[in-house]
Amino acid sequence: MSFIARPSLLRAVGTEPARLRYAVAPRRLGPTLTPRSFVSTEKLTELENLKLLNTQRLNRPRSPDLAIYRPQLTWYASGLHRITGVAIGGAFYAGAIAYLALHPYYPAFDSAHLIEWFHNLPVLAKGSIKALVAFPLTFHSFNGVRHLLWDVGKGLTMKGVYTSGYTVIAASVLTTLYLAFGL
Repeated sequence: MSFIARPSLLRAVGTEPARLRYAVAPRRLGPTLTPRSFVSTEKLTELENLKLLNTQRLNRPRSPDLAIYRPQLTWYASGLHRITGVAIGGAFYAGAIAYLALHPYYPAFDSAHLIEWFHNLPVLAKGSIKALVAFPLTFHSFNGVRHLLWDVGKGLTMKGVYTSGYTVIAASVLTTLYLAFGL
């Protein structure tokens, strides 16, 4: 046991030697050295207390706004990953709820009629709708694989982060174009 830790452990169990117990005498204040408070206090009502607190909050310094920082790829990729995740989940929930709510009242709201409706759209409208659905799915999937690689410790250097970020963007755009327009 080390020399430094031993007195602490002995004090903790209450078996410290007498020579260590009173090695430093406690300071005692005489009658002339009694502590005095030079700050006056007053009782405030709850409303006055709240008003004082709000005025103090207004005088607090604010944290810097994001506008003072240089935008980075990692910000955009992280934000877009979260947005696409919410969009995919929201679209699936909205579609399922709409199908369950509308199908009993509108029997034409089924898969066969939706496919026929989509088939009759112009080519540009079909491609645009497919792109709106395909991009969030592809970006979220590729960026999710990127995060899984980070979890195992791959590509955590600055060069690796930016390389994988640009790779995710390129793969997402190319896969979206292929899925939407069959290029």
